[in-house]
Amino acid sequence: MPPQEHNPQRRRVLLGSTSLLAAPWLALAHPVQAQGQNQNQSQAQNTSPTPAPALRPRALVFPRDHGTHNDTRTEWWYLTGHAQDTAGRAFGFQVTFFRSRVDGTQTLPGRLAARQLLFAHAAITDVQAGQLWHDQRIARWNGEPPAPGLPTERGVFASAQDTHVVLRDWSIQRQPNGAYATRIQSDPLRIELSATPTQPLLLQGDNGFSRKGPDAAQASFYVTQPQLAVQGQLGFGKQRFQVQGTAWLDHEWSEALLHPDAVGWDWIGMNLFNGDSLTAFRLRRADGSALWAGGSWRSAVAPSASSFAPHQVQFTPLRHWTSPRTRARYPVEWRVSVPSAAGPTVYTVQAVIDPQELDSRSSTGTVYWEGLSDLFDSQGQPVGRGYLEMTGYAQRLVL
Repeated sequence: MPPQEHNPQRRRVLLGSTSLLAAPWLALAHPVQAQGQNQNQSQAQNTSPTPAPALRPRALVFPRDHGTHNDTRTEWWYLTGHAQDTAGRAFGFQVTFFRSRVDGTQTLPGRLAARQLLFAHAAITDVQAGQLWHDQRIARWNGEPPAPGLPTERGVFASAQDTHVVLRDWSIQRQPNGAYATRIQSDPLRIELSATPTQPLLLQGDNGFSRKGPDAAQASFYVTQPQLAVQGQLGFGKQRFQVQGTAWLDHEWSEALLHPDAVGWDWIGMNLFNGDSLTAFRLRRADGSALWAGGSWRSAVAPSASSFAPHQVQFTPLRHWTSPRTRARYPVEWRVSVPSAAGPTVYTVQAVIDPQELDSRSSTGTVYWEGLSDLFDSQGQPVGRGYLEMTGYAQRLVL
Protein backbone atom coordinates (compact mmCIF):
# COMPACT_ATOMS: atom_id res chain seq x y z
CA MET A 1 0.00 0.00 0.00
CA PRO A 2 1.38 3.45 -0.84
CA PRO A 3 1.94 5.83 2.08
CA GLN A 4 -1.06 7.72 3.40
CA GLU A 5 0.28 11.01 2.05
CA HIS A 6 -0.30 9.87 -1.53
CA ASN A 7 -3.40 7.70 -1.33
CA PRO A 8 -6.25 9.42 0.54
CA GLN A 9 -8.77 6.80 -0.58
CA ARG A 10 -6.93 4.19 1.48
CA ARG A 11 -5.69 6.52 4.19
CA ARG A 12 -5.97 5.16 7.73
CA VAL A 13 -6.46 7.88 10.30
CA LEU A 14 -5.03 7.83 13.80
CA LEU A 15 -7.19 8.59 16.78
CA GLY A 16 -4.84 10.93 18.54
CA SER A 17 -1.65 12.06 20.05
CA THR A 18 0.46 10.75 22.84
CA SER A 19 2.44 13.29 24.72
CA LEU A 20 1.89 15.14 27.90
CA LEU A 21 -1.71 16.31 27.59
CA ALA A 22 -2.86 14.09 24.77
CA ALA A 23 -5.27 11.76 26.49
CA PRO A 24 -7.86 14.37 27.64
CA TRP A 25 -8.16 15.45 24.01
CA LEU A 26 -8.56 11.80 22.98
CA ALA A 27 -11.53 11.32 25.31
CA LEU A 28 -14.12 11.76 22.56
CA ALA A 29 -17.00 14.12 23.23
CA HIS A 30 -19.49 11.61 21.78
CA PRO A 31 -18.06 8.12 22.24
CA VAL A 32 -21.17 6.46 20.81
CA GLN A 33 -20.68 8.38 17.57
CA ALA A 34 -17.16 7.00 17.35
CA GLN A 35 -18.71 3.54 17.06
CA GLY A 36 -21.20 4.60 14.41
CA GLN A 37 -24.18 4.82 16.80
CA ASN A 38 -26.75 7.57 17.11
CA GLN A 39 -25.67 10.74 18.90
CA ASN A 40 -29.06 11.22 20.53
CA GLN A 41 -28.83 7.77 22.05
CA SER A 42 -25.47 8.72 23.55
CA GLN A 43 -26.90 11.88 25.06
CA ALA A 44 -29.84 9.99 26.52
CA GLN A 45 -27.62 7.44 28.17
CA ASN A 46 -25.23 9.89 29.81
CA THR A 47 -25.70 12.74 32.23
CA SER A 48 -23.38 15.71 32.40
CA PRO A 49 -20.00 14.64 33.80
CA THR A 50 -19.08 15.68 37.32
CA PRO A 51 -15.68 17.39 37.57
CA ALA A 52 -13.17 15.06 39.17
CA PRO A 53 -10.95 16.20 42.03
CA ALA A 54 -7.40 17.22 41.18
CA LEU A 55 -4.71 14.59 41.56
CA ARG A 56 -2.53 14.73 44.64
CA PRO A 57 1.06 13.46 44.94
CA ARG A 58 1.49 9.97 46.37
CA ALA A 59 4.11 7.25 46.41
CA LEU A 60 3.89 5.02 43.36
CA VAL A 61 3.82 1.27 43.92
CA PHE A 62 5.01 -1.17 41.27
CA PRO A 63 4.05 -3.35 39.52
CA ARG A 64 0.51 -2.21 40.38
CA ASP A 65 1.08 1.32 39.02
CA HIS A 66 2.22 -0.12 35.70
CA GLY A 67 -1.43 -1.17 35.29
CA THR A 68 -4.56 0.78 34.48
CA HIS A 69 -6.05 3.46 36.76
CA ASN A 70 -9.70 3.40 35.75
CA ASP A 71 -10.74 6.05 38.27
CA THR A 72 -8.77 8.70 36.36
CA ARG A 73 -10.03 10.47 33.29
CA THR A 74 -7.38 9.34 30.88
CA GLU A 75 -4.30 7.17 30.56
CA TRP A 76 -1.83 5.98 27.94
CA TRP A 77 1.06 3.59 27.36
CA TYR A 78 3.29 5.06 24.64
CA LEU A 79 6.13 3.11 23.01
CA THR A 80 8.31 4.84 20.43
CA GLY A 81 11.73 4.12 19.05
CA HIS A 82 14.12 3.65 16.18
CA ALA A 83 15.48 0.44 14.71
CA GLN A 84 17.48 -0.97 11.80
CA ASP A 85 17.39 -4.21 9.88
CA THR A 86 20.50 -6.28 9.14
CA ALA A 87 21.18 -4.22 6.00
CA GLY A 88 21.11 -0.95 7.96
CA ARG A 89 17.68 0.24 6.73
CA ALA A 90 16.31 2.65 9.36
CA PHE A 91 12.79 2.86 10.78
CA GLY A 92 10.87 4.71 13.42
CA PHE A 93 7.92 3.11 15.20
CA GLN A 94 5.23 4.07 17.66
CA VAL A 95 2.59 1.99 19.44
CA THR A 96 0.20 3.77 21.78
CA PHE A 97 -2.70 2.39 23.82
CA PHE A 98 -5.15 4.86 25.35
CA ARG A 99 -7.83 4.51 28.00
CA SER A 100 -10.50 7.18 28.39
CA ARG A 101 -13.12 7.12 31.14
CA VAL A 102 -16.71 7.61 29.97
CA ASP A 103 -18.23 10.09 32.42
CA GLY A 104 -21.93 10.06 33.28
CA THR A 105 -24.49 7.48 34.37
CA GLN A 106 -24.95 4.46 32.14
CA THR A 107 -28.38 2.91 31.79
CA LEU A 108 -26.98 -0.54 31.09
CA PRO A 109 -25.97 -2.61 34.13
CA GLY A 110 -22.83 -4.58 34.95
CA ARG A 111 -20.69 -5.86 32.13
CA LEU A 112 -22.97 -4.26 29.50
CA ALA A 113 -22.08 -0.71 30.58
CA ALA A 114 -19.41 1.08 28.54
CA ARG A 115 -17.48 2.75 31.36
CA GLN A 116 -14.23 3.12 29.39
CA LEU A 117 -13.00 3.57 25.84
CA LEU A 118 -9.86 1.77 24.77
CA PHE A 119 -8.21 2.87 21.57
CA ALA A 120 -4.80 2.63 20.01
CA HIS A 121 -2.69 3.71 17.12
CA ALA A 122 0.45 2.36 15.51
CA ALA A 123 2.82 3.86 12.96
CA ILE A 124 6.04 3.05 11.13
CA THR A 125 8.32 5.65 9.58
CA ASP A 126 10.24 4.20 6.64
CA VAL A 127 13.24 6.55 6.53
CA GLN A 128 14.65 5.23 3.25
CA ALA A 129 11.39 5.69 1.36
CA GLY A 130 10.35 8.84 3.22
CA GLN A 131 6.97 7.27 3.99
CA LEU A 132 4.67 6.98 7.00
CA TRP A 133 2.40 3.97 7.56
CA HIS A 134 -0.25 3.90 10.29
CA ASP A 135 -3.46 2.30 11.53
CA GLN A 136 -5.92 2.48 14.46
CA ARG A 137 -8.24 0.52 16.74
CA ILE A 138 -11.10 1.59 19.07
CA ALA A 139 -13.56 -0.28 21.30
CA ARG A 140 -15.77 0.13 24.35
CA TRP A 141 -14.84 -1.56 27.61
CA ASN A 142 -16.87 -2.07 30.77
CA GLY A 143 -13.81 -1.54 32.96
CA GLU A 144 -13.85 -5.07 34.34
CA PRO A 145 -11.35 -7.90 33.83
CA PRO A 146 -12.29 -10.62 31.34
CA ALA A 147 -14.86 -13.11 32.55
CA PRO A 148 -13.32 -16.35 33.89
CA GLY A 149 -12.66 -18.92 31.22
CA LEU A 150 -12.75 -16.48 28.31
CA PRO A 151 -9.60 -16.11 26.17
CA THR A 152 -7.86 -12.76 26.65
CA GLU A 153 -5.70 -12.61 23.54
CA ARG A 154 -8.52 -11.22 21.37
CA GLY A 155 -10.55 -9.41 24.01
CA VAL A 156 -10.79 -5.76 25.04
CA PHE A 157 -9.39 -4.91 28.48
CA ALA A 158 -6.60 -3.34 30.53
CA SER A 159 -5.17 -4.97 33.64
CA ALA A 160 -5.00 -3.14 36.97
CA GLN A 161 -2.17 -5.40 38.18
CA ASP A 162 0.52 -4.62 35.61
CA THR A 163 0.84 -3.37 32.03
CA HIS A 164 -1.41 -5.58 29.92
CA VAL A 165 -3.69 -3.85 27.42
CA VAL A 166 -5.53 -5.81 24.74
CA LEU A 167 -7.55 -4.37 21.88
CA ARG A 168 -8.47 -7.52 19.99
CA ASP A 169 -5.44 -8.43 17.86
CA TRP A 170 -3.39 -5.49 19.21
CA SER A 171 -1.69 -5.73 22.58
CA ILE A 172 1.08 -4.58 24.87
CA GLN A 173 2.14 -6.55 27.95
CA ARG A 174 4.90 -6.24 30.51
CA GLN A 175 6.64 -9.58 30.95
CA PRO A 176 7.95 -11.07 34.26
CA ASN A 177 11.48 -9.96 33.32
CA GLY A 178 10.29 -6.36 32.84
CA ALA A 179 10.34 -6.42 29.03
CA TYR A 180 7.40 -4.99 27.09
CA ALA A 181 5.99 -7.22 24.37
CA THR A 182 3.80 -5.51 21.80
CA ARG A 183 1.96 -7.00 18.85
CA ILE A 184 0.15 -5.07 16.11
CA GLN A 185 -1.47 -6.90 13.21
CA SER A 186 -3.32 -5.09 10.43
CA ASP A 187 -3.44 -4.80 6.67
CA PRO A 188 -1.18 -1.74 6.30
CA LEU A 189 1.43 -2.57 8.92
CA ARG A 190 2.78 -5.14 11.36
CA ILE A 191 4.76 -4.61 14.57
CA GLU A 192 6.01 -7.43 16.80
CA LEU A 193 8.62 -6.18 19.24
CA SER A 194 10.16 -6.96 22.59
CA ALA A 195 11.54 -3.93 24.46
CA THR A 196 13.80 -4.82 27.41
CA PRO A 197 14.84 -2.28 30.11
CA THR A 198 18.54 -1.50 30.42
CA GLN A 199 18.05 1.16 33.12
CA PRO A 200 15.74 1.78 36.11
CA LEU A 201 12.39 3.52 35.74
CA LEU A 202 12.52 7.29 35.38
CA LEU A 203 9.96 9.07 37.57
CA GLN A 204 9.10 12.38 35.93
CA GLY A 205 8.44 15.56 37.93
CA ASP A 206 8.35 15.11 41.70
CA ASN A 207 8.81 11.34 42.12
CA GLY A 208 6.36 10.67 39.32
CA PHE A 209 3.93 13.57 39.95
CA SER A 210 4.26 15.93 36.99
CA ARG A 211 2.76 19.42 36.63
CA LYS A 212 1.30 20.17 33.21
CA GLY A 213 0.15 23.76 33.60
CA PRO A 214 -0.02 26.85 35.82
CA ASP A 215 -3.07 25.55 37.72
CA ALA A 216 -2.56 22.86 40.36
CA ALA A 217 -5.26 20.67 38.81
CA GLN A 218 -3.20 20.36 35.62
CA ALA A 219 -1.01 17.45 36.65
CA SER A 220 -0.44 13.79 35.98
CA PHE A 221 1.41 10.76 37.23
CA TYR A 222 4.17 10.21 34.69
CA VAL A 223 6.59 7.28 34.48
CA THR A 224 9.16 6.79 31.72
CA GLN A 225 11.23 3.77 30.77
CA PRO A 226 13.99 5.11 28.48
CA GLN A 227 16.79 3.24 26.72
CA LEU A 228 14.81 0.05 26.06
CA ALA A 229 16.69 -2.53 23.97
CA VAL A 230 14.40 -3.58 21.11
CA GLN A 231 14.31 -6.55 18.80
CA GLY A 232 11.61 -8.07 16.64
CA GLN A 233 9.82 -7.48 13.37
CA LEU A 234 8.42 -4.46 11.52
CA GLY A 235 6.43 -4.71 8.33
CA PHE A 236 4.19 -2.86 5.91
CA GLY A 237 2.53 -4.01 2.73
CA LYS A 238 4.12 -7.37 1.93
CA GLN A 239 7.56 -6.44 3.30
CA ARG A 240 8.93 -7.75 6.61
CA PHE A 241 12.12 -6.64 8.39
CA GLN A 242 13.93 -8.19 11.36
CA VAL A 243 15.15 -5.23 13.39
CA GLN A 244 17.06 -4.15 16.47
CA GLY A 245 17.06 -0.74 18.09
CA THR A 246 16.25 1.48 21.06
CA ALA A 247 12.86 2.52 22.43
CA TRP A 248 11.20 4.86 24.92
CA LEU A 249 8.04 4.08 26.90
CA ASP A 250 5.83 6.61 28.67
CA HIS A 251 2.99 5.63 31.01
CA GLU A 252 0.87 8.52 32.16
CA TRP A 253 -2.53 8.94 33.83
CA SER A 254 -4.35 12.12 34.68
CA GLU A 255 -7.47 14.18 35.41
CA ALA A 256 -5.80 17.17 33.76
CA LEU A 257 -7.44 19.43 31.22
CA LEU A 258 -5.59 21.64 28.78
CA HIS A 259 -5.30 25.19 30.09
CA PRO A 260 -7.82 27.47 28.31
CA ASP A 261 -5.06 29.78 27.06
CA ALA A 262 -3.15 26.94 25.38
CA VAL A 263 -3.65 26.15 21.70
CA GLY A 264 -1.30 23.15 21.63
CA TRP A 265 2.08 21.84 22.74
CA ASP A 266 5.55 20.72 21.61
CA TRP A 267 7.26 17.68 23.20
CA ILE A 268 10.40 15.59 22.77
CA GLY A 269 11.53 12.29 24.28
CA MET A 270 15.15 11.52 23.34
CA ASN A 271 17.38 8.51 23.96
CA LEU A 272 20.98 9.75 23.77
CA PHE A 273 23.59 7.45 22.30
CA ASN A 274 25.65 7.59 25.52
CA GLY A 275 22.71 6.26 27.56
CA ASP A 276 21.41 9.62 28.86
CA SER A 277 17.73 10.57 28.53
CA LEU A 278 16.11 13.94 27.72
CA THR A 279 12.46 14.97 28.07
CA ALA A 280 11.29 18.50 27.25
CA PHE A 281 7.89 20.04 26.56
CA ARG A 282 6.05 23.31 26.42
CA LEU A 283 2.40 24.39 26.16
CA ARG A 284 1.87 27.15 23.62
CA ARG A 285 -0.35 30.21 23.50
CA ALA A 286 -1.87 31.45 20.23
CA ASP A 287 0.99 33.92 19.77
CA GLY A 288 3.55 31.10 20.01
CA SER A 289 4.77 31.99 23.50
CA ALA A 290 5.17 29.37 26.21
CA LEU A 291 2.38 29.07 28.76
CA TRP A 292 4.12 26.27 30.69
CA ALA A 293 7.18 24.11 30.16
CA GLY A 294 9.06 21.28 31.80
CA GLY A 295 10.95 18.06 31.35
CA SER A 296 13.89 16.19 32.79
CA TRP A 297 17.43 14.97 32.24
CA ARG A 298 18.89 11.72 33.50
CA SER A 299 22.45 10.54 33.09
CA ALA A 300 23.03 6.93 32.15
CA VAL A 301 24.73 6.39 35.53
CA ALA A 302 22.33 8.41 37.73
CA PRO A 303 19.57 6.70 39.74
CA SER A 304 17.14 9.62 39.38
CA ALA A 305 16.33 12.44 36.98
CA SER A 306 16.84 16.19 37.32
CA SER A 307 13.55 17.99 36.65
CA PHE A 308 13.30 21.30 34.79
CA ALA A 309 11.42 24.35 36.04
CA PRO A 310 9.10 26.04 33.51
CA HIS A 311 11.42 29.01 32.94
CA GLN A 312 14.40 26.73 32.25
CA VAL A 313 13.08 25.21 29.00
CA GLN A 314 13.00 27.12 25.72
CA PHE A 315 11.86 25.98 22.27
CA THR A 316 12.91 28.11 19.27
CA PRO A 317 11.76 27.08 15.75
CA LEU A 318 14.47 27.00 13.06
CA ARG A 319 12.87 25.46 9.97
CA HIS A 320 9.27 24.81 8.91
CA TRP A 321 7.50 22.30 6.68
CA THR A 322 4.06 22.93 5.19
CA SER A 323 1.74 19.96 4.81
CA PRO A 324 0.51 19.64 1.21
CA ARG A 325 -2.77 18.16 2.47
CA THR A 326 -3.76 20.42 5.38
CA ARG A 327 -1.52 23.45 4.70
CA ALA A 328 -0.50 23.38 8.38
CA ARG A 329 2.99 24.79 8.91
CA TYR A 330 5.10 22.81 11.40
CA PRO A 331 8.50 23.64 12.88
CA VAL A 332 10.34 20.43 11.94
CA GLU A 333 13.65 21.74 13.28
CA TRP A 334 14.05 23.30 16.72
CA ARG A 335 16.63 24.79 19.01
CA VAL A 336 15.87 23.46 22.51
CA SER A 337 17.60 24.92 25.56
CA VAL A 338 17.54 23.06 28.88
CA PRO A 339 19.43 23.56 32.16
CA SER A 340 22.57 21.72 33.24
CA ALA A 341 25.13 22.05 36.03
CA ALA A 342 27.31 24.19 33.76
CA GLY A 343 24.45 26.42 32.58
CA PRO A 344 21.96 26.20 29.72
CA THR A 345 22.66 23.41 27.24
CA VAL A 346 21.44 23.92 23.69
CA TYR A 347 20.39 21.12 21.34
CA THR A 348 18.98 21.00 17.84
CA VAL A 349 16.04 18.68 17.15
CA GLN A 350 15.54 17.79 13.50
CA ALA A 351 12.87 15.63 11.86
CA VAL A 352 14.37 12.59 10.13
CA ILE A 353 11.75 13.04 7.40
CA ASP A 354 9.33 15.96 7.19
CA PRO A 355 6.01 14.28 6.19
CA GLN A 356 5.06 12.72 9.54
CA GLU A 357 1.75 14.58 9.94
CA LEU A 358 -1.24 12.58 11.21
CA ASP A 359 -4.66 13.70 9.98
CA SER A 360 -7.47 12.55 12.27
CA ARG A 361 -10.20 14.94 11.12
CA SER A 362 -12.53 12.04 10.30
CA SER A 363 -12.27 10.73 13.88
CA THR A 364 -11.18 13.14 16.65
CA GLY A 365 -11.15 16.11 14.32
CA THR A 366 -7.52 16.95 15.06
CA VAL A 367 -4.43 17.26 12.90
CA TYR A 368 -0.98 16.98 14.47
CA TRP A 369 2.64 16.04 13.71
CA GLU A 370 4.48 13.23 15.46
CA GLY A 371 7.59 11.54 14.21
CA LEU A 372 11.13 10.23 14.38
CA SER A 373 13.69 12.98 14.96
CA ASP A 374 17.43 13.39 15.58
CA LEU A 375 19.14 15.27 18.41
CA PHE A 376 22.33 17.29 17.78
CA ASP A 377 24.61 19.02 20.28
CA SER A 378 25.78 22.64 20.06
CA GLN A 379 28.65 21.57 17.76
CA GLY A 380 26.26 19.96 15.28
CA GLN A 381 27.21 16.40 16.23
CA PRO A 382 24.44 13.76 16.41
CA VAL A 383 24.00 12.69 20.03
CA GLY A 384 20.58 11.00 20.14
CA ARG A 385 17.37 10.02 18.43
CA GLY A 386 13.75 9.96 19.58
CA TYR A 387 10.32 11.41 18.91
CA LEU A 388 8.99 14.95 18.46
CA GLU A 389 5.29 15.77 18.80
CA MET A 390 3.53 19.01 17.85
CA THR A 391 -0.16 19.85 18.22
CA GLY A 392 -2.28 22.92 17.60
CA TYR A 393 -0.65 24.03 14.34
CA ALA A 394 -3.42 23.09 11.91
CA GLN A 395 -6.11 24.35 14.28
CA ARG A 396 -6.58 25.17 17.92
CA LEU A 397 -6.63 22.04 20.06
CA VAL A 398 -10.14 21.75 21.52
CA LEU A 399 -10.73 19.36 24.43
